Amino acid sequence: MKSSIKKTLKTYLPILLGIFLVWYWYQSTGPEDRKQILFYITNANPFWVGVSIVLGILGHVSRAIRWNYLLAPLGYKPKIRNNILIILMAYFANLGFPRAGDILRATALTTYEEVPFERGFGTIVTERVVDVIMLLIIIAITFLLQTEIIMDFLLEKGFNFGGLLLLMGAGLLALVFFLLVIKNSQQKIALKIKNFLKGLMDGLFSIFKMKNKWAFVIHTLFIWGCYIAMLWAIKYTVPETLNLTLSQLMVAFVVGAFAMATTNGGVGIYPIVISHALAIFGISKVSGDAFGWIMWISQTLMVVVFGAISFLILPLWNRNK
Repeated sequence: MKSSIKKTLKTYLPILLGIFLVWYWYQSTGPEDRKQILFYITNANPFWVGVSIVLGILGHVSRAIRWNYLLAPLGYKPKIRNNILIILMAYFANLGFPRAGDILRATALTTYEEVPFERGFGTIVTERVVDVIMLLIIIAITFLLQTEIIMDFLLEKGFNFGGLLLLMGAGLLALVFFLLVIKNSQQKIALKIKNFLKGLMDGLFSIFKMKNKWAFVIHTLFIWGCYIAMLWAIKYTVPETLNLTLSQLMVAFVVGAFAMATTNGGVGIYPIVISHALAIFGISKVSGDAFGWIMWISQTLMVVVFGAISFLILPLWNRNK
């Protein structure tokens, strides 16, 4: 019973939160501001919106190629075409059910390329570990490039750095203690955690043992470069954001990345956090909201349209499966 309730909450809570945040944004924005934001959205330069969408697609294509570098040492080489369609389907599925896309990816790979589910899923987990590492690197670079303005903003908001350092220190000590307990324990749950962590580390270090490790690294950099460049293109759709620098946009990118994980596809929350991030650099709420909505709408439409097409095309191109 508890498991059923937990599963229901994990599925529907992000959706409900997204709906609430859209309502909250609407209620907290005046009629004139909404009218101006809608004007910016409807008059967004289609060329730059198109550039952003193309960059998003290129990122997915690169991810599909990179996936084969993880599968090759296992003895599998799926068609790139199938990989692309499967990835687009997965992102589409994530809009409805959080993390459902990863299960769908592994399942579709089993169906159309005969890769065992657990092996396919293992490569996806490795991808996620790499993505987390890349995000942490980008966060570090962003903080270094915008240290002064980020620190000033946090101090202005009453952020307690002493408390944060104390909390981080306590958390680090707790993590070390936890790992030591797990390492020396023979309890069933401890053994499961050890095996899980070992699998993650094996998957991560397997990257450096693979035949195409440098190609994997280049594709990883390209994928994340595309993600940041997508925001760069959208800045040309709103007059007030034209002069934003790359490092300023990276602040918006970082908060946007966390927003995408909060609700399904970042619905509701993405435009709000993007607007708040840009406000640090003097961008008005109207322009910040417009920027966030244009970015979110264009990428969501891309995922919906190409994801839906992929659901239709994949079975047709693999009739013999």
